[in-house]
Amino acid sequence: MNATTERETSTVEYRLTAMDRCDSCGAQAYIAAEVNGSELLFCAHHGRKYEEKLRDVATSWHDETARLVDAV
Repeated sequence: MNATTERETSTVEYRLTAMDRCDSCGAQAYIAAEVNGSELLFCAHHGRKYEEKLRDVATSWHDETARLVDAV
């Protein structure tokens, strides 16, 4: 048996890319919410700002803000 251990690397696939922009300010979107059949995209700041109100009416909430912490 080899003395070195192999670390498992899990690949996380993200749905939002740098091309996805916040509907409020145009920054990179990290949050996508579906409301009344339409997708709304938000940067981390605006997503947090509107989250409380949107969660009540959103049919889905996709949050990739953890990518910001992972990048540091």
